[in-house]
Amino acid sequence: MEELIIKAFEESAEIKLSFVKKNLKTIISVVELIVDAFQEGNKVMLFGNGGSAADAQHIAAEFVNRFMIERPPLPALALTTDTSVITSIGNDYNYDQIFLKQIKALGKEGDIAWGISTSGNSPNVLKALKAASSMRIKTIGMTGKDGGKMAKMVDFHLNVESDTTARVQETHITLSHVICQLVDVKLFSHS
Repeated sequence: MEELIIKAFEESAEIKLSFVKKNLKTIISVVELIVDAFQEGNKVMLFGNGGSAADAQHIAAEFVNRFMIERPPLPALALTTDTSVITSIGNDYNYDQIFLKQIKALGKEGDIAWGISTSGNSPNVLKALKAASSMRIKTIGMTGKDGGKMAKMVDFHLNVESDTTARVQETHITLSHVICQLVDVKLFSHS
Protein backbone atom coordinates (compact mmCIF):
# COMPACT_ATOMS: atom_id res chain seq x y z
CA MET A 1 0.00 0.00 0.00
CA GLU A 2 2.80 2.42 0.88
CA GLU A 3 4.38 1.89 -2.54
CA LEU A 4 1.12 2.74 -4.31
CA ILE A 5 0.76 5.94 -2.32
CA ILE A 6 4.32 7.06 -3.07
CA LYS A 7 3.96 6.09 -6.75
CA ALA A 8 0.77 8.17 -7.10
CA PHE A 9 2.39 11.25 -5.57
CA GLU A 10 5.54 10.87 -7.66
CA GLU A 11 3.53 10.44 -10.85
CA SER A 12 1.43 13.51 -10.05
CA ALA A 13 4.52 15.62 -9.37
CA GLU A 14 6.28 14.44 -12.55
CA ILE A 15 3.25 15.19 -14.74
CA LYS A 16 2.84 18.66 -13.23
CA LEU A 17 6.52 19.51 -13.78
CA SER A 18 6.43 18.26 -17.36
CA PHE A 19 3.23 20.22 -17.99
CA VAL A 20 4.57 23.53 -16.67
CA LYS A 21 7.78 23.25 -18.71
CA LYS A 22 5.78 22.77 -21.93
CA ASN A 23 3.04 25.33 -21.17
CA LEU A 24 4.75 28.18 -19.30
CA LYS A 25 4.27 30.79 -22.03
CA THR A 26 0.64 29.81 -22.57
CA ILE A 27 -0.04 30.06 -18.83
CA ILE A 28 1.37 33.61 -18.82
CA SER A 29 -0.77 34.50 -21.85
CA VAL A 30 -3.89 33.12 -20.13
CA VAL A 31 -3.18 35.17 -16.99
CA GLU A 32 -2.77 38.32 -19.11
CA LEU A 33 -6.00 37.53 -21.00
CA ILE A 34 -7.97 37.16 -17.77
CA VAL A 35 -6.43 40.27 -16.21
CA ASP A 36 -7.31 42.31 -19.31
CA ALA A 37 -10.88 40.95 -19.31
CA PHE A 38 -11.41 41.81 -15.64
CA GLN A 39 -9.90 45.28 -16.10
CA GLU A 40 -12.35 45.91 -18.97
CA GLY A 41 -15.34 44.85 -16.85
CA ASN A 42 -15.80 41.48 -18.54
CA LYS A 43 -16.33 38.04 -17.03
CA VAL A 44 -15.00 34.48 -17.14
CA MET A 45 -17.48 31.65 -17.78
CA LEU A 46 -16.28 28.15 -16.82
CA PHE A 47 -17.77 24.77 -17.68
CA GLY A 48 -17.06 21.04 -17.83
CA ASN A 49 -18.56 17.66 -16.94
CA GLY A 50 -18.16 15.49 -13.84
CA GLY A 51 -14.93 16.30 -12.02
CA SER A 52 -14.33 19.09 -14.52
CA ALA A 53 -17.70 20.60 -13.54
CA ALA A 54 -16.53 20.61 -9.94
CA ASP A 55 -13.26 22.24 -11.05
CA ALA A 56 -15.23 24.92 -12.93
CA GLN A 57 -17.19 25.70 -9.78
CA HIS A 58 -14.05 25.68 -7.65
CA ILE A 59 -12.23 28.13 -9.94
CA ALA A 60 -15.24 30.46 -10.21
CA ALA A 61 -15.48 30.53 -6.41
CA GLU A 62 -11.80 31.48 -6.10
CA PHE A 63 -12.37 34.48 -8.38
CA VAL A 64 -15.71 35.61 -6.93
CA ASN A 65 -14.88 35.22 -3.24
CA ARG A 66 -11.11 35.52 -2.90
CA PHE A 67 -8.09 33.36 -3.37
CA MET A 68 -5.03 34.12 -1.22
CA ILE A 69 -5.42 37.84 -0.58
CA GLU A 70 -8.24 40.10 0.50
CA ARG A 71 -9.50 41.85 -2.62
CA PRO A 72 -12.73 42.82 -4.38
CA PRO A 73 -14.74 40.01 -5.99
CA LEU A 74 -13.98 39.24 -9.62
CA PRO A 75 -16.71 38.38 -12.19
CA ALA A 76 -16.62 34.66 -12.88
CA LEU A 77 -19.35 32.07 -13.05
CA ALA A 78 -19.59 28.32 -13.48
CA LEU A 79 -22.17 27.29 -16.06
CA THR A 80 -22.45 23.97 -14.25
CA THR A 81 -24.41 25.13 -11.22
CA ASP A 82 -27.94 26.09 -12.29
CA THR A 83 -29.77 22.77 -12.23
CA SER A 84 -33.03 24.28 -13.50
CA VAL A 85 -31.32 25.73 -16.57
CA ILE A 86 -29.25 22.59 -17.20
CA THR A 87 -32.15 20.16 -16.82
CA SER A 88 -34.60 22.25 -18.84
CA ILE A 89 -32.14 22.53 -21.76
CA GLY A 90 -31.27 18.83 -21.50
CA ASN A 91 -34.96 17.90 -21.44
CA ASP A 92 -36.29 20.30 -24.08
CA TYR A 93 -33.34 20.18 -26.46
CA ASN A 94 -30.28 18.04 -25.86
CA TYR A 95 -27.58 17.60 -23.22
CA ASP A 96 -24.95 18.79 -25.70
CA GLN A 97 -26.54 22.27 -25.62
CA ILE A 98 -26.48 22.89 -21.85
CA PHE A 99 -23.44 25.18 -21.99
CA LEU A 100 -24.00 26.51 -25.52
CA LYS A 101 -27.34 28.10 -24.61
CA GLN A 102 -25.86 29.68 -21.49
CA ILE A 103 -22.95 31.12 -23.49
CA LYS A 104 -25.44 32.59 -25.96
CA ALA A 105 -27.58 34.02 -23.15
CA LEU A 106 -24.85 35.37 -20.87
CA GLY A 107 -21.74 35.87 -23.00
CA LYS A 108 -20.57 38.94 -24.86
CA GLU A 109 -17.50 40.02 -26.75
CA GLY A 110 -14.68 40.64 -24.28
CA ASP A 111 -15.71 37.77 -22.00
CA ILE A 112 -13.79 34.52 -21.69
CA ALA A 113 -15.18 30.99 -22.13
CA TRP A 114 -13.06 28.46 -20.21
CA GLY A 115 -13.88 24.86 -21.10
CA ILE A 116 -12.51 21.89 -19.20
CA SER A 117 -12.51 18.34 -20.59
CA THR A 118 -10.00 15.64 -19.66
CA SER A 119 -10.53 13.99 -23.06
CA GLY A 120 -10.90 17.23 -25.02
CA ASN A 121 -13.90 15.67 -26.76
CA SER A 122 -16.95 16.45 -24.58
CA PRO A 123 -19.66 17.47 -27.11
CA ASN A 124 -21.37 19.97 -24.79
CA VAL A 125 -18.05 21.70 -24.01
CA LEU A 126 -17.01 21.76 -27.68
CA LYS A 127 -20.34 23.25 -28.82
CA ALA A 128 -20.12 25.97 -26.18
CA LEU A 129 -16.58 26.85 -27.20
CA LYS A 130 -17.58 26.99 -30.87
CA ALA A 131 -20.48 29.31 -30.03
CA ALA A 132 -18.18 31.47 -27.92
CA SER A 133 -15.70 31.81 -30.78
CA SER A 134 -18.47 32.85 -33.15
CA MET A 135 -19.44 35.55 -30.64
CA ARG A 136 -15.82 36.82 -30.47
CA ILE A 137 -15.46 35.52 -26.95
CA LYS A 138 -11.89 34.38 -26.24
CA THR A 139 -11.60 30.69 -25.38
CA ILE A 140 -9.41 28.72 -22.99
CA GLY A 141 -9.34 24.94 -23.08
CA MET A 142 -7.91 22.66 -20.41
CA THR A 143 -7.55 19.05 -21.57
CA GLY A 144 -5.68 15.82 -21.05
CA LYS A 145 -4.45 12.95 -23.22
CA ASP A 146 -3.76 14.35 -26.71
CA GLY A 147 -6.10 17.34 -26.32
CA GLY A 148 -8.83 15.83 -28.45
CA LYS A 149 -10.91 18.02 -30.75
CA MET A 150 -10.62 20.94 -28.35
CA ALA A 151 -6.90 21.31 -29.05
CA LYS A 152 -7.50 22.90 -32.45
CA MET A 153 -10.49 25.06 -31.61
CA VAL A 154 -9.51 27.22 -28.63
CA ASP A 155 -7.46 30.40 -28.49
CA PHE A 156 -5.40 29.11 -25.55
CA HIS A 157 -4.90 25.38 -25.10
CA LEU A 158 -3.46 23.92 -21.89
CA ASN A 159 -3.01 20.17 -22.29
CA VAL A 160 -1.84 17.70 -19.65
CA GLU A 161 -0.19 14.83 -21.52
CA SER A 162 -1.49 11.95 -19.45
CA ASP A 163 -4.07 9.21 -20.02
CA THR A 164 -4.84 9.03 -16.30
CA THR A 165 -7.88 11.19 -15.56
CA ALA A 166 -6.95 11.67 -11.90
CA ARG A 167 -3.47 13.00 -12.79
CA VAL A 168 -4.97 15.32 -15.44
CA GLN A 169 -7.49 16.73 -12.95
CA GLU A 170 -4.81 17.19 -10.28
CA THR A 171 -2.76 19.21 -12.75
CA HIS A 172 -5.81 21.19 -13.85
CA ILE A 173 -6.59 22.32 -10.31
CA THR A 174 -2.95 23.19 -9.56
CA LEU A 175 -2.83 25.16 -12.81
CA SER A 176 -6.07 26.94 -11.93
CA HIS A 177 -4.75 27.89 -8.50
CA VAL A 178 -1.58 29.30 -10.09
CA ILE A 179 -3.68 31.30 -12.57
CA CYS A 180 -5.84 32.69 -9.75
CA GLN A 181 -2.75 33.63 -7.74
CA LEU A 182 -1.11 35.40 -10.68
CA VAL A 183 -4.31 37.25 -11.61
CA ASP A 184 -4.47 38.52 -8.03
CA VAL A 185 -0.82 39.60 -8.14
CA LYS A 186 -1.24 41.40 -11.48
CA LEU A 187 -4.46 43.16 -10.43
CA PHE A 188 -3.85 43.92 -6.79
CA SER A 189 -0.13 43.86 -5.97
CA HIS A 190 1.09 47.35 -5.20
CA SER A 191 4.75 46.48 -4.82
